[in-house]
Amino acid sequence: MRQIILCSAVVMLLAAWSGSSLWAMETADCLGCHNYADEVGEMNHVDEVRFMATAHAGMGCESCHSLTEEHPFDAETAAVISACDDCHVSIHETYSASIHGDYARCVDCHNPHQAYAPVSLSGRQMNDSCDMCHSTSEMEAVHARWLPEAGVHLDAVPCVTCHSSSDDFSITLYLRHRDRPYTDYELASYAALQEQTGSENIATIIDTDSDGEISLEELNAFYANNKSHGMRLWAMMTPETVEHNFTTFDNRWDCTYCHAAGPESMQDSYVALPQGDGTYRRLPLAKGATLDALFGTPDFYMVGATRSRTLNIIGLLIVLGGFAMPVGHGTMRLLTRKNRRKDH
Repeated sequence: MRQIILCSAVVMLLAAWSGSSLWAMETADCLGCHNYADEVGEMNHVDEVRFMATAHAGMGCESCHSLTEEHPFDAETAAVISACDDCHVSIHETYSASIHGDYARCVDCHNPHQAYAPVSLSGRQMNDSCDMCHSTSEMEAVHARWLPEAGVHLDAVPCVTCHSSSDDFSITLYLRHRDRPYTDYELASYAALQEQTGSENIATIIDTDSDGEISLEELNAFYANNKSHGMRLWAMMTPETVEHNFTTFDNRWDCTYCHAAGPESMQDSYVALPQGDGTYRRLPLAKGATLDALFGTPDFYMVGATRSRTLNIIGLLIVLGGFAMPVGHGTMRLLTRKNRRKDH
């Protein structure tokens, strides 16, 4: 109650000082009340930290809302004067023509006060919108009818990787941790990594020289370092940009679309670290690191794409062994042919 009284007082003082109406309020004034969920209700709550990390924050609240004579005193919400398609014209046209266009509005999937670029989100965050209608368990059962290891696939790619025409992909690695042995690994939060590193610069857990890039040496040190005990890297093939023509594309049924040897997406890879504002910051990884499962990313292996020197050696030995049997047998028969003739 104190907050709302304070907010109202601030608003009245601003109006009196400026000699104008309440329309003169700015974003900071709006957040002075709406940053407190207890005062304005969860529906009207705007997390200031998360909102200020969006492109919408630079436009200001007044770009989408106008005050009424009743607001902020009586009305529950400010009047909305702008629609998503006023700015996102091409996206709106593409989405409206998709199968989803008849079933969900933009705001059903996106919180305009927490709207981030795809590269600022984790693959799991990308799927949060889908999960509101399509439960993970249901989708795993549907995909398992034709897709081998459906659960592994759904854990390794965001839905939009296969169900949109997005075709510019990268391998993005995320930190996972577990508190106790034999428990499931979970995405490491910003707070958990702060506790682990003892610093606000959580990138030092893997970027030890703080140069903004992760070398193979730093990657190896992360796995060998006792500090990373209970932590591992988990990979997803994420799109750089997201199209909104949601459907199932024919080429996504082809396993080679992802599993062809040495795809471009395996060359450029990143480690994405959570930030305090809910976004993820990506650090580039040494080029081609995810192609080497032994010395690069031992927790990541894509069949048909990732090289493993150990498996290469084992495979070579198997091939040589296969040749050794007939060659050895033929050689022995050749060397003992005289003895066999004497026996006859």
